[in-house]
Amino acid sequence: MTVTYQVGGGGHLDIDFWLADPEGRLLGKQVKQSTGTLSITAEKNGRFEYCFSNQMSAIADKIVSFNVHGIIYVGEDDVVAPIEREIRLLAHGLAAVKDEQEYIVVREKTHRNTAESTNDRVKWWSVLQAVVLFAVVGWQVYYLKSFFEVKRVI
Repeated sequence: MTVTYQVGGGGHLDIDFWLADPEGRLLGKQVKQSTGTLSITAEKNGRFEYCFSNQMSAIADKIVSFNVHGIIYVGEDDVVAPIEREIRLLAHGLAAVKDEQEYIVVREKTHRNTAESTNDRVKWWSVLQAVVLFAVVGWQVYYLKSFFEVKRVI
């Protein structure tokens, strides 16, 4: 079984993740990660529990995209037709392509948000520079005008 995840938005883009077997034993844990993959070999049948935790920054909501994959194992005594084996192999490959596409979509969203934020900062920095430039020009004109004024003392 494989669980892949990526935090797409919110806060510092980091979460805690852990995976437990049907008896509640911890099989894997990842702390403060923005993306991750955890693969295990399921030795028991049952319901496996996986959890995403946002305890360290509960103020910020997080958007998490995740996929869970399990391989269906066929016992050695079962006879599997070659076409069925190929279909399972193709289905597994198609699931991998789908996961990569979802990962790329989340990553593109993150990069787009970063680019828009940077663009906004550059815009306001340019506005501030223009205001400072006009203030300096106004001050220079005033100063030079007063410098060339003829002051008469009577």
